[in-house]
Amino acid sequence: MRKILTAICLGLLTCTTAIGAEVPKNIQDFINKDFPQTNFRFDGAILLPDKTMYIPVNPAKIDTPEELAIKVSYPENMEMKQKPDMVILNNNFTLLKVINTNGKKTVINLIDVPAELQSGLLPQDILLPKGLVLPENLKGIIGNLDISVTQDTGLRINNTRKKSKTTPVEPLDGKSFYISTGANKNIQVIHTNTKNPEYSLEQDFVINDLKAYNDEFLFVTYYDNKVMNIISLMDEKVIKKINFETYPEQILIDKNNKIAYVTSSSNSSIYIVSLETMTLKKQLKINGLCEKFTLSQDGTKMFYVDRNKNDIWAIELDNNYKLNNIGRFPNISKITYANGKIYIISRTKNRLAIVDYETNEYITEFDVCEKPVDLYAHNDDLFILGAQENIVEVLNTKEDVITDKLFLNTNAFATNITPIENSNLIMITNAMSGLYSVIDTELKEVIKTSPIDVPVRTLVITNKVRTIK
Repeated sequence: MRKILTAICLGLLTCTTAIGAEVPKNIQDFINKDFPQTNFRFDGAILLPDKTMYIPVNPAKIDTPEELAIKVSYPENMEMKQKPDMVILNNNFTLLKVINTNGKKTVINLIDVPAELQSGLLPQDILLPKGLVLPENLKGIIGNLDISVTQDTGLRINNTRKKSKTTPVEPLDGKSFYISTGANKNIQVIHTNTKNPEYSLEQDFVINDLKAYNDEFLFVTYYDNKVMNIISLMDEKVIKKINFETYPEQILIDKNNKIAYVTSSSNSSIYIVSLETMTLKKQLKINGLCEKFTLSQDGTKMFYVDRNKNDIWAIELDNNYKLNNIGRFPNISKITYANGKIYIISRTKNRLAIVDYETNEYITEFDVCEKPVDLYAHNDDLFILGAQENIVEVLNTKEDVITDKLFLNTNAFATNITPIENSNLIMITNAMSGLYSVIDTELKEVIKTSPIDVPVRTLVITNKVRTIK
């Protein structure tokens, strides 16, 4: 009888080891290398110093490698310090990051679930975040815990897709990049499939904004200069100087109406420049100090932020430049208009707000990727660039839910989305890293990552112009 009791006790101890709450010491040491002062909670939850939460999944079979390392991550080839959404260690333990998607707490929803994860089990004493929902294909890891599951967590990652070929990217063939680095006064010129500037266009002042028109002209504004220069790309000379009362700043090009809009926050104005005559035609007086200036894709509305009050204003171009006050949102980094709605991101709050344009009613607001810095609307999708983790989240503007995450194979700090004209492609550039990425907005895939030898503050893409020397 005593032998039977001993066997039962040993069995219970083995079971406790398999599904117990305590995170193994070697895993604690592995995480602490990148995140000292991580809180390994008594129930098994892992809280990084910035409150990012990981849930450990205990494996069906524990391996004992000589040195603990990452076997699989999603996104692929990420280190722990990059805080991937999923890590499978070479001892078969899995770490799942708790993520916020469309206002819900959940974990990564992979179509092709790795065997190490699918056969594992959550610590049975773990205290999970309130309202956490797991993907239905992970219900096997729940055990006796009371957790809701759903097939649609709001974000589903198709990790079974074959990778697209990264070269060539036809719409980039025969293109030139005109780049302002922010580090000097010159415009760097780089041709497709090369990483080093071929030459530079010398400027007298530090560049504020840079735009191209019809692959023929560059429009350039400068800090501390009341002139906008127009440069002919054919001979790379300044062919026109447009003088302003105050300092011109941001430039928007409306190709359909052959107009350039130029802001000047110091005198609360937007200037209209004819692209046919290259002359100043009109001055629009507006409210506040204009920044984050954007033109809707249909060309009927412009939006800007008053940087003094964080008020958002709309200008109806087809309604005698009528000004509409949209409301206030903190620390705005970008505004975009799509499907009758205004989308606003806050870089410091990591939030996206949605407002109905016709009624000016607030629709919803939720968390998005960390440090969102840019938006791009294409058909019914909105691409949200997160600088902190170099990620692009895709939001469906019909349902207003995030459907995809695209991870960029770059380090440092992604800053801008630049559409490539006459294509479904966008380019993501970086203020510090020597890489850029190209995304196919139809496939929702990163199709190219290429080196570039200069940091990019502002980028203009044109057809390669045969210059006259």
